[in-house]
Amino acid sequence: MLVMFDLPVITKKERHKATKFRNLLLDNGFEMAQYSVYLKSCSGKEQFQSYLRRIEKNQPRTGSIYVMGFTDKQYENCIRFKGEIKELKQKNPDQLTLF
Repeated sequence: MLVMFDLPVITKKERHKATKFRNLLLDNGFEMAQYSVYLKSCSGKEQFQSYLRRIEKNQPRTGSIYVMGFTDKQYENCIRFKGEIKELKQKNPDQLTLF
């Protein structure tokens, strides 16, 4: 799950709402890829929908939020540039198994 957003931060109230939204993502296990781009591994469509409902319920009234879902295989094929270093493949997060 990829969440990208562009929230206004001109006033103190807007900054507070944007920070509250970022903290919601972090509190729900999202990882910051860039300042307004967050990633989370979901175990299936049901979990994806659950997080999507939380985001929708807690979104600020102004600004834009984009949420995208993609498969483990698509995530593995992402290429990341960090400085001048090209990181070829992302490692899929380990799944927690309970038995």
